[in-house]
Amino acid sequence: MVDYKEIASYAVILIVVLILAQHLNVVVSGSMEPVFYRGDIVAIEKTNLLGIQEFNPKDVKVGDIVVYDAKWFNQPVIHRIINITEINGTTMYVIKGDNNNRPDPYYVKADQIQARVLTVGDNPVVIPWIGTLSLWIRGL
Repeated sequence: MVDYKEIASYAVILIVVLILAQHLNVVVSGSMEPVFYRGDIVAIEKTNLLGIQEFNPKDVKVGDIVVYDAKWFNQPVIHRIINITEINGTTMYVIKGDNNNRPDPYYVKADQIQARVLTVGDNPVVIPWIGTLSLWIRGL
């Protein structure tokens, strides 16, 4: 006999796991050390999760750590906003890795920002080293 309650409970667990997985991002470089390290996982909120806007990318501020679509790198980059400026009426963000000597090479527009790292107080939510296996499997 089919137990529909058991099937439903597994479906709920699967949905929760899939949603949680969408809110975790593996750090692929040391550019944000010592805040977090390569192989750490950071918790994020997304600008667009299945049509739901968890935060507006225009609401980010200096000091926020964001995940953005970098024109200069083939993967999303996780760096900190260090300045916000207006250029020809467009808000542009200057972004830099905490461990880097200079800002990222190009200004970033709000529509490039995909996510913001969640914080508790002023501390990002980080799960240390758990993503290392993912990096190894992906060859990164």
